[in-house]
Amino acid sequence: MKKLAWLMSLVVILPLILAACSKEAAAPAVSTTVKIGILKNVTHAPGFIALHNNYFQQGFGKQVKIEVTAFDNGADFATAIATNQIDLGYVGPGPVINQYLKSKNIRVISGANHGGAVLVTRKDAGIHEVKDLVGKTVAVPAKGGTPDLSLRLLLKQEGLKITNDATGVQIVTRAPADTLVAMRQKEVDATLTPEPWGTQMIQEGTAEILVDWNKIPPKNGNYPLTILVASDKFISEHRDLVKKAIKANKQGIDFIGQNPTKAYELISDELKQLTGKGMEPALIKAAIDHLKLTEDIALEDINEQAKASFDAGYIKGVKAEELDFSKFLDLSLLNEVNKEK
Repeated sequence: MKKLAWLMSLVVILPLILAACSKEAAAPAVSTTVKIGILKNVTHAPGFIALHNNYFQQGFGKQVKIEVTAFDNGADFATAIATNQIDLGYVGPGPVINQYLKSKNIRVISGANHGGAVLVTRKDAGIHEVKDLVGKTVAVPAKGGTPDLSLRLLLKQEGLKITNDATGVQIVTRAPADTLVAMRQKEVDATLTPEPWGTQMIQEGTAEILVDWNKIPPKNGNYPLTILVASDKFISEHRDLVKKAIKANKQGIDFIGQNPTKAYELISDELKQLTGKGMEPALIKAAIDHLKLTEDIALEDINEQAKASFDAGYIKGVKAEELDFSKFLDLSLLNEVNKEK
């Protein structure tokens, strides 16, 4: 009797279970939009490849829509991610270090590349060593950016002062494209700039290398130039997607290493998509050859750049001993991704 009752219950319940499963399977997945930011620099190459080869889309899944915003500078990127206009993306450490101290809502989740900037001088400027920069004007892309901080460290190593007159080195800000014109017109004497701008000036006969990429401080070019960051909000709400983004970044790095010639073409195509203008593969090759593609990043790298920013007066309202970036660098997701391989 009990067995019969059990069978009758099963007959009643089983259709209900199957119907519920059917409804669940038929229900569409919740749609999500991921907003990715990237700078219009070749040094953000892993991001360009990850976008072009659909590594982000493949990882996120078809239900996720991707929106890409290309920025002209790191300061605008940092503001955008702090105010949740974008969720994650590629940027130099300097701007987001400064923004983090204000908002505390950004995390570094992976490296992308190290190095990639050179110090070039105008051929007829009479500059043959770093000490000859006294009385000269040196351009950097932006205040507080990684090239600016590297230049300040280099000048400090050589015992040179930064001034607004001929007694020291004058630092001015110019976008790389504007610096190219300024060098031709002899308005600036040198520039510490991300590649491939230095190579482009050299190839056209305007400039020559004073300090190559693997001698630029800190750590002789082994410093983070491009990093992958995400907002706290996005990490807390979509930790799984953040891990997929980290994996896509790694796939971009690996693709460039394994298919360099093809990568140059794809990077140019993605630049054209984002900016309306591609770049000669030879120039992209020069940029890639002058940097180290890596997902590695260490707290000491962040601390060193933060100290340089503090010494330059870009970080205000805190004491040097109060600078703490232990929570800014979150490698827990990167470690999880690497363990899942």
